[in-house]
Amino acid sequence: MLEVKSPWNLKTLEKVPQNNDSQVESILEKANAISKSKSLDFPPDERIKILKKFSQIIDKNLTELASLATSEGGKPIADSLIEIKRGVDGVECCIEVLKNDSGNVIPMNIDEASKNRMAFTQKEPIGVVLAISAFNHPFNLIIHQIIPAIACGCVVIVKPAEDTPLSCIKIVEMLYESGLPKNRCFFVMPETLELATKLVEDSRIDFFSFIGSSKVGWFLRSKLAPGTRCALEHGGIAPTFITESADLDSSCKLLTRGAFYHSGQVCVSVQRIFVNLKIIDKFLEKFIPTVSELKVGDPIMESTNLGPLIRNTEVERVDKWVGESTKNGAKLLLGGKKINNVAYDKTILLNPSHEDKVSQNEIFGPVACIYTYEKFESAIEIANSVNVSFQSSIFTNNISELLKFYKNINASAVFHNDHTAFRVDWMPFAGLKESGFGVGGIKYTMHEMQIDKMLVLKS
Repeated sequence: MLEVKSPWNLKTLEKVPQNNDSQVESILEKANAISKSKSLDFPPDERIKILKKFSQIIDKNLTELASLATSEGGKPIADSLIEIKRGVDGVECCIEVLKNDSGNVIPMNIDEASKNRMAFTQKEPIGVVLAISAFNHPFNLIIHQIIPAIACGCVVIVKPAEDTPLSCIKIVEMLYESGLPKNRCFFVMPETLELATKLVEDSRIDFFSFIGSSKVGWFLRSKLAPGTRCALEHGGIAPTFITESADLDSSCKLLTRGAFYHSGQVCVSVQRIFVNLKIIDKFLEKFIPTVSELKVGDPIMESTNLGPLIRNTEVERVDKWVGESTKNGAKLLLGGKKINNVAYDKTILLNPSHEDKVSQNEIFGPVACIYTYEKFESAIEIANSVNVSFQSSIFTNNISELLKFYKNINASAVFHNDHTAFRVDWMPFAGLKESGFGVGGIKYTMHEMQIDKMLVLKS
């Protein structure tokens, strides 16, 4: 049995049964068998009906679901409530894509070879989807992985993070309650790491969806059977630029949210802030007090802004990284200490070495690093010098500066006058370099989980 504990007070919340080898094999057999129908027995109108009812059930249980997510994941309750509401939007987005995203007509009769033909494509589910998820958004990440699969007509096997399986279990139960056949969605929690890897390797998996660390994601991709497609979502070391023309009041407020939301445990969290040297004093005068106002505490309390890190080992790691950076010359402007064994204080570092761990790796903790620059182009080069590339942002009212940043920054997305953690479910969400593989976002995930099957008719 897997013991699920609160990251805040370490109390046991629930014990979750784990699957042995024969149980995992049984799930694979059932999933593979049902996928052979290519969802002909599970038409789109039935899927839409189930997803509509599922959305309504979520909407009726927002507070309960938010409390569950907070209890197992440690995200402050106000933010968990936003997460659950966003989950409703995600389901409705799937329905809209399913209603409107059809195949294409392929041009024929445009040369001698294509005469007397017409051709079109239609969508067909790819087959069995295996979704392995992360802890930091225990409700919405599961929604993003399994609801598109169900909407496409795929059979899905879902394995949540061991720290946060309860929201996933609840989602699966609500899907069954909504009328989803139980042989179309399977919850799995392998009892060993070896068994989990064996599941990933299985040739009956047609699509592998992974959200988690870069190290684990790329390792598992190397284990996929030939022909298995995949999407990997890892993390970044998001760069944000503050230029001379930036509105400092607005930027400080937005950066505080972007850097310290969920204690920095977000894959596109603001981590590296590059500030023009001419305005650094004015920026710090506003940024430090704004961050200082954030309250660290029990995530179930509505007044809490920052809750615990997911494990106490993460608290130790973050503290070690910050300590190493200050020893190497970084100036500690705020925080830099453990609140207790489960929580770390909001922390601001000024000019860490670009060789430090806090500059080269994803912190996944409540730490913002500020770097001053004189030459805009040189700062972009430094921002680009890491092995990850995801979302970025710039605060400026100079259009030339904005366009130069957009063209030269290594990122899949650039946000103007906003933080790097912005996201809506209908936009593409893709990490480059070591940050990921494939494109996320509801519509794009559904595209990945289907094939375009073509028919060419000849008269």
